[in-house]
Amino acid sequence: MKRRTFLVFLLLVIVAFTVFFCGRRCGHDVPVINVDSLFVNLNSEMVAKRAKQADKLFTELNQAGLNGVVLYAEQGQVVYEKAFGWRDLSKRQKDSLRVNDAFQLSSDSKMFTAEAIMLLNAEGKLNYDEDVRKYIPELPYEGITIRMLLTHRSGLPRYDSMADEFWPNRRKPFSNAALIKMLADKKPKVYGAPDAVFFYNNINYALLASIVERVSGERFEDFMRERIFEPCGMMHSYIYSMRDDAEVSLYMPVEVHGHDVYRSGPVKTQNDYLNGVMGDKIMFSTVEDLFKYNQALDAHLLLPDSLQAEAFKPSSPEWKNKENYGFGWRLTQDYPDMYFHYGWWKGYRSAIIRNERDHRYLVVLGNTTYLIPPEYIWDFISDTTIKLPEAEAWPQQK
Repeated sequence: MKRRTFLVFLLLVIVAFTVFFCGRRCGHDVPVINVDSLFVNLNSEMVAKRAKQADKLFTELNQAGLNGVVLYAEQGQVVYEKAFGWRDLSKRQKDSLRVNDAFQLSSDSKMFTAEAIMLLNAEGKLNYDEDVRKYIPELPYEGITIRMLLTHRSGLPRYDSMADEFWPNRRKPFSNAALIKMLADKKPKVYGAPDAVFFYNNINYALLASIVERVSGERFEDFMRERIFEPCGMMHSYIYSMRDDAEVSLYMPVEVHGHDVYRSGPVKTQNDYLNGVMGDKIMFSTVEDLFKYNQALDAHLLLPDSLQAEAFKPSSPEWKNKENYGFGWRLTQDYPDMYFHYGWWKGYRSAIIRNERDHRYLVVLGNTTYLIPPEYIWDFISDTTIKLPEAEAWPQQK
């Protein structure tokens, strides 16, 4: 590590010395120096070997059914990025997927909703341990805090089951506001007492999105764009909104459609009235935008490390199946210092793994219901037979 740092420093000194005298004595314009290229060249052989490993794995998974885009990064640089398959599998003339295509993240959207709440907490506009009814007074249940929503320990019922029972017109979008009104009017039976047990439930993050709106005074999709996507350079990311739609469209107005896979073949998934609910799902993004977000976490761009670390702490005393939950991120005892989430909703599947131990990052975005066997991607991201040299740490905010 010290030798690598010294070599880079020496190269920079030589380049600076040459540029200075050339600029002073020859009258030439001073060139723009890409410092990143110095690091890339030092690791090029190892990067190529690791990329070959990735390509072998994901080519095999593509042959088994993966249709989507993959990005793998290590030590802060993209090692492998590739698109497999088609945007719309129902067309005879198929359009190939591209690495910059946006996919619905499904439940992987939760890590971004959690980040929005953490930003508001850092600004003193809310507190994790406040009663949710401070912001949603219509809620007919006592003792539930924002922290319990973040960590799936609220005990609330599932909103999709409620909507199935009480929302007969499936051509009309079901929204966050409609969800809250339904809770207030129908007072459905809860799953359990607040903070009694971990129960993964989309309603928690739908309510968090509503809290973001009520605290910030902005629409959820606008807050996410202004406070997270744009600061991180995520220019192809957005929250899909149906709030101004009178009826549910037949298909979502997107380029990359989700597909349900049957024995007879893939079928393009139609739009759904539950897609009107935000916060728990329905964010669209690209692998490159997600990599930028991971870089922002490393650089503490949105929050200081002392505050961001809360997202990666286990919240439950019990580890169910060796797993726990932070703020929008899952944890596993099998792989310490690795944080992840899976997504599955209406024809889309996704997986995001952040390996802090080895400074690695893996994103798989798919537009079919094909499930990648988890052991394949976990074996890949934890394999240390080839490791890139450790990168310099980002300076921490104070």
